[in-house]
Amino acid sequence: MRDGPQATDRSATSTGPRRPDPPMAVRFPPRSRREVALAVVAGAFTLAQLLLVRPGMGLGWDESVYVSQLSPHAPAAFFSAPRARGVPLLVAPVAAWSSSTTLLRIYLAVLSGLALFLALRAWRGVRPARVLATGGALFATLWVTLFYGPQAMPNYWVAVGALAGAGCFLRAQANRFDRTALWGVGLSAALMAWMRPTDAVWATLPLLALLLCVRRWRRPALLVALVGGLAAGAAEWVIEAYVSYGGLAQRLSDASRIQGGLGWNIAVGDQLRALGGRTLCRPCTGAAPAVLETLWWYVLPLLAALTAVFAVRARRPAATLVPLACAASAAFPYLFMIGYAAPRFLLPAYALLALPVADLLVHLVRAPGRIRRPLTVALLTLALAGHVAVQLVVLEDTVRRTTAAHREWAAVAAGLHRLGVRPPCLVTGKNNVPIAYYAGCSSAATVGHDANTTSAGIRRTALRLPTATLVAPGGGPPAYTRSWTPHRVADLRVYVAPAPAAGGRQ
Repeated sequence: MRDGPQATDRSATSTGPRRPDPPMAVRFPPRSRREVALAVVAGAFTLAQLLLVRPGMGLGWDESVYVSQLSPHAPAAFFSAPRARGVPLLVAPVAAWSSSTTLLRIYLAVLSGLALFLALRAWRGVRPARVLATGGALFATLWVTLFYGPQAMPNYWVAVGALAGAGCFLRAQANRFDRTALWGVGLSAALMAWMRPTDAVWATLPLLALLLCVRRWRRPALLVALVGGLAAGAAEWVIEAYVSYGGLAQRLSDASRIQGGLGWNIAVGDQLRALGGRTLCRPCTGAAPAVLETLWWYVLPLLAALTAVFAVRARRPAATLVPLACAASAAFPYLFMIGYAAPRFLLPAYALLALPVADLLVHLVRAPGRIRRPLTVALLTLALAGHVAVQLVVLEDTVRRTTAAHREWAAVAAGLHRLGVRPPCLVTGKNNVPIAYYAGCSSAATVGHDANTTSAGIRRTALRLPTATLVAPGGGPPAYTRSWTPHRVADLRVYVAPAPAAGGRQ
């Protein structure tokens, strides 16, 4: 199996001291063939997002937090300890001046397609063009990739950063004069840390280990680029920790608490149950999805193991084992250290696994044999067609359910406006963050992960601003709403504070 370019030739009759061979040499295929194939994959990915996810889906809970940080549509929502400012800055070119979700989705779909193209292109010379295109297609056709590509969420961007960073790392190791690859390592690390600093550390841990612990991989310039990129990307998050969260240790502690307390906690089953289209599985109860929806997840580790075996036997393991190690490291905390699941958490692992798996599939297709080769091609074609069909079915169901939920939030926001709760205003209670954003109001909570005020604070605010508390069916209203007027909006009970006294609004 071809696992990358051939090692640098060395004369057998050479005398004198021998310098250690570089891990691999980089060979660049013709530019046009390589880039056209990757551009087609990236363009199809963007088009699929626009057609299948649909730009009018509305914003989710986390998206409304990120977008509100810069949007003129609503005040900034509470920004909890685990979050980073990468997404707000990513969406700023649109969100800072427009409240159009459709425009934001189109912008992110185009940007995510371009990012996929650049991430695949970072592997030029390390993997053949056909492997890059196949790997890109495998990653881009997962329902979770298509669903989160156009969303204002950090996980896809960590994924493309990890993919690009691993490719640039291998190129820089092979050619110490490849300054572009060196910059690529730093920028990729910065992108990951900009989006989610802790995820960036996990995804680059094997690269750091190679640079520090394996003599033939030690490259001071590469280590500086990698560590410098991580530091540059995480700098704002660290500074903000001291300014707003009581220090770095306190922010990390708060982030762990919000995520249920990080520690040994096997969440493999939770991730499996989430594969059927559950965007957040917390608590993750109920039966696992149908076997057809999860079969690819069982097959993926087997394919990864097989491609590792083939790479070692071919004596060119670097281009396979490095991304496999990074994938395993990136997935580890979400499989074994967290008490809930979301499919998007594993996007970096899927991106890193895509190219080694694609290399294995291409090798099987190109294997010689007058009977075996056509049979292999037919079987793989059927398997991949079935896989893509299942992914699209899950995607369609997920988009439908998510769109319905977002429309319900928009309906509640419209109901609040009819009840006189208009900007500037405050919304608390059930789904307060997204509904407040839809209504153009501030959001507040006295308990939970987004707690940012007290009951007394809400009562004081109600004296000067229109204020509403949302209560789910069967739930009891907070004590401070006893004198407030109850209403029914959609399936929620809405308690509206008495109108502020004249001159009380600010």
